[in-house]
Amino acid sequence: MPRILIIDDDRAFLSLLEETLAERYPALEVQTCADPVKALSAIDPDLGLLLVDLEMPGMDGAKILSYATEKGLNKNRIIILSGRDAEYLHRRFPMGRCLAVLNKHEVRQQGVLEMVFRSLHERGLRSAIDRRGEK
Repeated sequence: MPRILIIDDDRAFLSLLEETLAERYPALEVQTCADPVKALSAIDPDLGLLLVDLEMPGMDGAKILSYATEKGLNKNRIIILSGRDAEYLHRRFPMGRCLAVLNKHEVRQQGVLEMVFRSLHERGLRSAIDRRGEK
């Protein structure tokens, strides 16, 4: 089952996203954390996806991105989220630094997240079917 770790200090956003993912994508294992420092222990190379807010107290998303890649997580499994405009985000995180940098409030950019979630969910379903076939 693909595992997603979401790190964001906005607890309401975390709850909403966690509920939405559980409802729409039951093949995903979702873990959330509002404290970026505490979340570090949950980062490992086997994560299916790391969603991290850019601006948080204690440690920002850029530092978490660096930490995660140092721990062996593929940069193409990391998405930076922010309330900042796309121009600022793309200046701060040039193409190729991570999978995507998205404004979490823009509807079109939320569509990108949906595509990523759907892809992970389908991978989880295929994996479950393969495991059943092996029994």
